Amino acid sequence: SQQKIFKAGDTNQDGQLDFEEFMQYLKDHEKKMKLAFKSLDKNNDGKIEASEIVQSLKILGINISEKQAEKILQSIDADGTMTVDWNEWRDHFMFNPATDIEEIIRYWKHSTVLDIGDSLTVPDEFTEEEKKTGQWWKQLLAGGVAGAVSRTGTAPLDRLKVMMQVHGSKSNKMNIANGFKQMLKEGGIRSLWRGNGVNVVKIAPETAIKFWAYEQYKKILTKDDGNLGTIERFVSGSLAGATAQTSIYPMEVLKTRLAVGKTGQYSGMFDCAKKILKREGVKAFYKGYIPNILGIIPYAGIDLAVYELLKSTWLEHYASSSANPGVFVLLGCGTVSSTCGQLASYPLALIRTRMQAQASVEGAPQLNMVGLFQRIIATEGIRGLYRGIAPNFMKVLPAVSISYVVYEKMKQNLGIA
Repeated sequence: SQQKIFKAGDTNQDGQLDFEEFMQYLKDHEKKMKLAFKSLDKNNDGKIEASEIVQSLKILGINISEKQAEKILQSIDADGTMTVDWNEWRDHFMFNPATDIEEIIRYWKHSTVLDIGDSLTVPDEFTEEEKKTGQWWKQLLAGGVAGAVSRTGTAPLDRLKVMMQVHGSKSNKMNIANGFKQMLKEGGIRSLWRGNGVNVVKIAPETAIKFWAYEQYKKILTKDDGNLGTIERFVSGSLAGATAQTSIYPMEVLKTRLAVGKTGQYSGMFDCAKKILKREGVKAFYKGYIPNILGIIPYAGIDLAVYELLKSTWLEHYASSSANPGVFVLLGCGTVSSTCGQLASYPLALIRTRMQAQASVEGAPQLNMVGLFQRIIATEGIRGLYRGIAPNFMKVLPAVSISYVVYEKMKQNLGIA
């Protein structure tokens, strides 16, 4: 770990790229820098000397020599006085009690682990080091397997949500208990997993496209100084999500059709695709596409904003001894932020599912997005837009827990630290 710290003092290219996110983080948190500066400036003379760096790192359990401390100082020290004042410190914004740098980035990466079955989240960032060593594909693979297991584990709740979104209305009082009863009566235990196959199959292409697209959009949006701001990151993420969703959207339609299908209606995903194509043509595979794409913005925006807020709150108030918030804090933050994102985009998700299912619901008029909104509000009020949200939220905790446990196991098996 000492080698890593000196990468910070060592302003060569690879060191700096790893800290792209760190710099962004520090720019956003001058307050945190001020604290770091004050904590290093032991004698409060407004300057940091080499001996103070040695002392501070000793407290963190790292022993370095005066010479190494001077090397770090030199990289920050602009005016050659061998001490660093607040302005030099802020201008350099590279060196924060060194162990924190990597840790803050590593721990708070918007964790791939969370697969809540809604694939709207912003893709993960990989450091240059991870890309060089090939860690990134192992992480994506581990995430994909975790997603597949967690989706399969929570599939019955997911199917119930779709049923309630499509069939729930004032006259059809479908709640969790009688929803399950209806599904069991109609198709037995196996029917609870209807549509799960497609849901799992679409993880791989979607992740791959999203990851690739994210890298491309980031290249286009990077500012002249090579830094990516929060807004650029959000825009790249949303565009990447939209690109991935567009390319695999027909699979979304298949999943919904299979989930609301009756026993024996389709023998499987290919049969379902063939029948839709024959009866309704290619257009049917893009039903509900507009509300789906619109839903990405509030979801990703709120998800990121809440996550950043929780992260900075934690770092300001609770990060006393280390930057590692621990598994529960991280999973908690991720879960809360994506749940808030879901709340915001849920009505659009409901409209999307209704539109995807429309033609298979006999006798239902084929409405467009606005027409459906108006009809739901007129017949059921605002509550109608949130049908099925209960099983949706019931699915969050088990989904997060399963995907986390499987992700960790996969990481061990693939040998990722």
